[in-house]
Parts: sequence; structure tokens; C-alpha cells
Amino acid sequence: MHTLTDLKMGRLAGITRLNLSDELEQFPREIFDLADSLEILDLTGNRLSALPDDLGRLHRLKVLFCSNNLFTHVPEGVGQCPALEVVGFKSNQIGQLSPNALPRRLRALILTDNCLTELPEALGDCADLQKIMLAGNRLQSLPASLARCQKLELMRIAANQLPALPEWLLKMPRLAWLAYAGNPLPAPFCAPEEPGDCPRIDWQHVRLAQVLGQGASGVIHQARWREQDEPVAVKLYKGQMTSDGSPLNEMAACIAAGDHPQLVRLAGRIDNHPEQLPALVMQLIDPSWFNLAGPPSLASCTRDTYREAQRLSLSSVTRLATAVASVGAHLHGHGIAHGDLYAHNILCDEHGDCLLGDFGAASFYPQDGSATAAALQRIEVLAFGVLLGELLSRCETQCEALQALQRDCVQPEVQLRPGFAEVCQRLS
Repeated sequence: MHTLTDLKMGRLAGITRLNLSDELEQFPREIFDLADSLEILDLTGNRLSALPDDLGRLHRLKVLFCSNNLFTHVPEGVGQCPALEVVGFKSNQIGQLSPNALPRRLRALILTDNCLTELPEALGDCADLQKIMLAGNRLQSLPASLARCQKLELMRIAANQLPALPEWLLKMPRLAWLAYAGNPLPAPFCAPEEPGDCPRIDWQHVRLAQVLGQGASGVIHQARWREQDEPVAVKLYKGQMTSDGSPLNEMAACIAAGDHPQLVRLAGRIDNHPEQLPALVMQLIDPSWFNLAGPPSLASCTRDTYREAQRLSLSSVTRLATAVASVGAHLHGHGIAHGDLYAHNILCDEHGDCLLGDFGAASFYPQDGSATAAALQRIEVLAFGVLLGELLSRCETQCEALQALQRDCVQPEVQLRPGFAEVCQRLS
């Protein structure tokens, strides 16, 4: 984190990234002194409500984050930045997005947790758009022009006011990661009634220990549960809006997913937390397990990051692909689209076993054999195909059968992709 004093004293000359959080109410004009080097500007956590109209003077700026401020609209100066690719205004009070605020090279637009009721048709002119994050707004429709954004790969539209999913959305050739839970969609798209076999666990029978990790949706503790000899994990949900949607939708999907060897085993839910926090008791994962990859970077946008030297044997790739396809088929059999099928959400051990986690982007769909259900399934198959391609690119041995399967999973015609049942059959 940098300081305003250092900026004003000229001590930051030549830097490429500026992180400035200092209760700012006005944009410091000294930032323009960095125009010949600055590529990433992070003004998250201030009290800003405006940016200069001549922001385009930052001619090398590629990334702009202004989350957790007081903006009521995206400033039009943003659209004047010639190199700007990533724009993030999460958790403001934004109710308006002007067409003039859209930079022409836009790749990622993050407007999570705002007050938007509509989006401009000009979004369809953003030909390079790959990722759009709109969870937690008040959108009642999406502009039909978005169908022209043929590079769009990741979309978060959960927790809005959408009464239906537009038909064009289900035909997008590269859309692989979609989250739409928490909208007033027809009943088959909503979380089912909670299964009766989900045990209720009394908070008095649980003793929390150290924090194992925390994210946007909640905090995970190691704990002891009176009914089990071994330690368990307890996830306390925060109930706040995340980039994927509502944590309560995540919790509903975890419960509805049921048992599968590649899912973290659910012991039950806690209803009587003293602060009324929703919580789940789950299997404790050995700390030796590791993520198959790292999450996307600013540069990769929608693609996971792997260690440069990471290599896999053909047997490891086949085993991983088979396991992921199996859990994908299981979830689809329960009417659940995971929405975030990524290597960074897959935990592995040294023996090649794996677990799929993070249901934050999960959504439900009707199990009625309709074209809509088939399209939603095959959007996720594209995500599997991307993952398989990443694994094959790191495989020590080439396999034509796996390569052919991968090509079929990523083909642009959504309905021509195989379902997970066929994928599992071909992998076997």
C-alpha cells in the first residue's frame, strides 16, 4: 500500500502499480505525474464519488479498481483511457452506467454489489469483453447486444431481478462459467426444498478451534463435534454479497449436492448459532492437500495460473479428468450447475485423488430434458473442456483420444458438445 504523502513528494516516480487507500474524497491530481509508467491503479476503500474527465491522460493504464467507494455512476472519464482493459467498481452505489464510460479495449467489467437497474446496449460494442461481474444489482433484463460479445467466457448475474434467462445467453460460443442463482426465475431454477436427510446439528455440540481459511462467503474453522471422534470443519457464512452471488445460495447448493467421492462430505447444518449465522459442518481436509492451480491473474483474466514447471503424467491427467467428469455428472443429475469448474477449485493429494470445492457460483436448473437444461449443462462441459486442455498442455505424453474429447467439449456450437454422461463413458 502506498501513501498520499509519498505520491505528493514525488517518491513514486516510475511505478507501474499504485495502491492508494487513505479516506480520499478527491482524486489526487499528482497521479497524472505517473502517466508514463502507471498500468494498475487501485483506489479501493476511499470516499471517492468522482474521477477527472481527463482520466485518459493515464495513457498506459490497463487496470482500474475503485471498489468500496461512494460512486453513484461509473465516471465517463473511464471510457477515455485508451489502454484500459479491466474496470472494477464493486460495492459502491452505482445506479447508472453510461455508454461513454466503457473503454474500447474492455476485457473485464466488475460492478458487483451496486444498484444497477439496466445496462447500456453499447456493451455489445465491447468486442474484447471476456468477463462481466454483475451479481447483487437490480437488473430486470440484459441488453440483447451482449450476444455480439463472442469472446465472453465468464458471467455473474446472480442476485438480481431477472425473470428469465435470455435465449441468446445459452448460445454464447465461449461462455463457460455462469452464475445466476438468486433471481426470480421460474420454480425449476430455484433451490429445491432442503432434503430431509440433512442432519441438524446443535451449536452447543460444536467447539470451534483455529481458523483454517476465509473468503468472501465465510470463515472456515477447525472444530470438534461431539458425535465424531475426529476433527471436523465448520463454515460460518457471512451472508454478505460476493462476486459470485449470495452465500446462502452457496449453502443451499452444498446441501442439495449430496454425497460423491469427489465432494467434501457434509455432516450437517447448524441452525442455532448465537448470532444466527448459517453454518455447515463438513469433512476436515488434510492440510497436505493442495490446489491444482492458482486462480486467474489480471493478465490471464479468465484462465487459471499454473506453475511454469508443472508437469503431469498421462495417467494423472486421465484420473483427474475422470474424477471431475464424474462429479460433474453427479451434480447435473441433481439439477446443479457448479458455475466455477476451475482447477483452482480442485484440491488434490499426492496420490492423485481430488475434491471439487467452492459452490459460490452454483445455480439450479430444471431437470426436464429441455433444450434450456441441456444448454446449461453444456456450458459447464465447456469449462471442463478448458480444464482438460490445460491439463493436456502439461502432460508428458500425448493422447489422441483425450485430445479429441477436449476438442468436442470446447466446440462453439453449445448443443453439439457432449453431456457429462457421454464424457464419462469416453473417459472409461
